[in-house]
Amino acid sequence: MPIDLAAAERFVLSTARLLDRHRLALLRGTASPGRVLEALRPYRNDDGGFGHALEPDVRGPGSEPTAALHALGVLHEAGLTADPMVDGIAGWVDAVAGEDGGVPFVGATTADFPHAPWMVPSDGGSHLTFALAAALATARPDAPWLARGTAWCWDRLERPDDLGAYLVKFALVFLDAVPDRDRAAETVGRLRPRIGADGTISVEGGTADERLSPLVLSPRPRTPSRTLFTDAQIERDLDGLEAAQQEDGGWTFDWLAWAPGQTTEWRGALTVDALRTLAAHGRVDL
Repeated sequence: MPIDLAAAERFVLSTARLLDRHRLALLRGTASPGRVLEALRPYRNDDGGFGHALEPDVRGPGSEPTAALHALGVLHEAGLTADPMVDGIAGWVDAVAGEDGGVPFVGATTADFPHAPWMVPSDGGSHLTFALAAALATARPDAPWLARGTAWCWDRLERPDDLGAYLVKFALVFLDAVPDRDRAAETVGRLRPRIGADGTISVEGGTADERLSPLVLSPRPRTPSRTLFTDAQIERDLDGLEAAQQEDGGWTFDWLAWAPGQTTEWRGALTVDALRTLAAHGRVDL
């Protein structure tokens, strides 16, 4: 099913926040990385972290681990990992992580502001530790926290049978980025039993029939995590991603929609993400 690129662009221009408008323009070659950087900057706090609903499921102003991860993703895709904001994020992560290196799921003030019902404190480090370690391994391999965070990740991977859907997802992000390629490849193989025969993982406690698909678990080609999936599974998932374009031109999500702002902001961001993924796999020419 061909992508209606013009409709997708109209959707972003009509509904998405400025940051995602500039992300799409950069993807299409009509904006500079500096535009993305300036749109990201207002979400930054004085402590070096990010908040202000940069991650749409947490609406408060305080710095959040999910927002830090979101910011690192934006900086990476824009080729801006040398920006000083990355150092600020690295320092903030070091400050909020536990002694064992684990990073909490939500910030201390999350409960004081509107937030998704699943955004609640967890004991110890969360799955975000995997993703932040992956992002900083690429952007700041000398970050003070990274050794502790990486040790936490390897220790958690020693118990693969205890990993739920999102822990597997972010563990694969970590294994795709960590420098120890031999150990990463061996560990990826040990995660295979956590994935269903169809290449998906059921999300315990999620919406009805919510599952993480092959492209969610392994979004980029030619990575270690891709060995867990057949070419047919990836192609079928790409077909599904193409078919998921909505009548208004955008893409949407399958988790709980709990607030109008959350829904609108996620849809804009995910529409840019969908186009980026399809372009990376040769399904759309941007």
